[in-house]
Amino acid sequence: MSYQVLARKWRPKTFDQLVGQEHVSQALINGLDQERLHHAFLFTGTRGVGKTTIARILAKCLNCEKGMSSKPCGECGSCVDVDEGRFVDMIEIDAASRTGVDDMRELLESVQYTPSRGRYKVYIIDEVHMLSPSSFNALLKTLEEPPPHVKFVLATTDPQKIPVTILSRCLRFNLRRLLPDQISAYLKTLVETEGIETEPETLTILSRAADGSMRDGLSLLDQAIAFGGGKLVMSDLEKMLGLVDHEHVISMIRALATDDAKSLLSIVDELVAQSRDLGSVLLNLAEVLHRVTLVQCAPGYRDPERSDWEAIEKLAGLIGAEDAQLFYQIAIKGRSELGLAPDPRTGLEMTLLRMLAFRPAPAETGSTTAPSPARESGQPDKASKTSSAAQPTATHAIGKRNPPTEATPIAATSAKAEATQAEATQAEATLEIMDEPSGSDWVSLLNDLNLSGQVRELARNVQLKSCSNDRWEFVIAPALRHLGSENCVDRLGEAISNQLGHAISVRLVDEDGRKLQTAAAIDEQKLRQTMTEAEKAIRDDPTVKELEEQMGASVVEDSIQPLQ
Repeated sequence: MSYQVLARKWRPKTFDQLVGQEHVSQALINGLDQERLHHAFLFTGTRGVGKTTIARILAKCLNCEKGMSSKPCGECGSCVDVDEGRFVDMIEIDAASRTGVDDMRELLESVQYTPSRGRYKVYIIDEVHMLSPSSFNALLKTLEEPPPHVKFVLATTDPQKIPVTILSRCLRFNLRRLLPDQISAYLKTLVETEGIETEPETLTILSRAADGSMRDGLSLLDQAIAFGGGKLVMSDLEKMLGLVDHEHVISMIRALATDDAKSLLSIVDELVAQSRDLGSVLLNLAEVLHRVTLVQCAPGYRDPERSDWEAIEKLAGLIGAEDAQLFYQIAIKGRSELGLAPDPRTGLEMTLLRMLAFRPAPAETGSTTAPSPARESGQPDKASKTSSAAQPTATHAIGKRNPPTEATPIAATSAKAEATQAEATQAEATLEIMDEPSGSDWVSLLNDLNLSGQVRELARNVQLKSCSNDRWEFVIAPALRHLGSENCVDRLGEAISNQLGHAISVRLVDEDGRKLQTAAAIDEQKLRQTMTEAEKAIRDDPTVKELEEQMGASVVEDSIQPLQ
């Protein structure tokens, strides 16, 4: 007995067995039960979502010997013949192989004849977008007013190529891509019925690899069963599909977070040794980075299609939002350029190293309340050197004083120079204890921190409220609270700690209805003042006044820009 592939053996035979196309089946069921059926249908969608299957079920419902119904018996001669594809009044045509106008004329000549066996002649034209313009023109009139015993069912994966004159004559249904959970549930029913031994997660992997197509899922299942000798084993599935282990992707992101190029290259070595698909590495990396960004921007977000959200949350704490965006962009771009590389391994390695080379700033991990190793050893760290180079004449630090027993609000006094410019020594601005520090104190310190990305935006939109030796408290407007993620707050505290030379922890508080003196607000105020002065200078200009008086000219408000 010849073997029948699973995609044909498990093809749905009734509307109840369809998966994921309820919006189509419900409309057809109601039309059949109420005998209000259109004469021409157009089913659109990607491959393997059920276009031809629905067409066959419709033909069976129309021609069941026990009566036209949305629930055919499946036992009569007509139903059996439709299921086996040999019903004489169901004519299936592949438009890709019969594109010419002569083929269409030959088809339309048989339309006028009554059915040989059933109630209706059902013409199923698959990939109808492949027909030539002349064939579409020949079909127009018959498609609009066919004989009462004829139904047309058109199917296509590319509806944009179908003339609008054809579209207007059909009842159109857009079939959706199937979700991995839907495919996985169907495959689970299949393997249980077939008695196939299955390891956990194998069906989930197959349903994702199917990419929204049930037929692809069934074909991959057939291949996996043959590869595994009659059972589904995860190790065999990884070899068959060239899958990249999820742990490898997680390890890559960890190495990116710590600037560990050697670890990245060693992971690539492992993937090459295991003959993994290197092109899918970047796709999997982009997918994980997308989920990391979802967690960073929408804390608590959960996608039911994935289960490893705890690992994603840990990654979200390791890298900043700006780094995740950059890595995602480079991964997508590198994937598209992989074919241009000398070989896939070179393309993958260069893409990963590019992520390290173009980072806006290294994403540092660990507790923000601990000083850096360079500080403990007495050597200036990289952040201090950068700050000193950018501001050689003055740095901001907490002045030496006896530690207070409680956290007390402070403010800054003017900096006192302790050395002459000829000696090129640093001056120190001492922040003294006061009841309410001014916004300019924090703005002055902010200029020395060399922040970037989301952390810089957070720092520019907060106002210093109080601080002590080891605790700084900032006020932020409730509308901007989304900027203060835990990761950004920790990185801000670490930047302040590096600048001042000892551990600082940062806390944010909301104060609604208070006008904050933030760096962003001060910059905006300066910009408005500059614009006001520029507008006044233009209007007071003698030449402008002369043009306005003698020629009726007017100044275009948006064209005024202050001199830089």
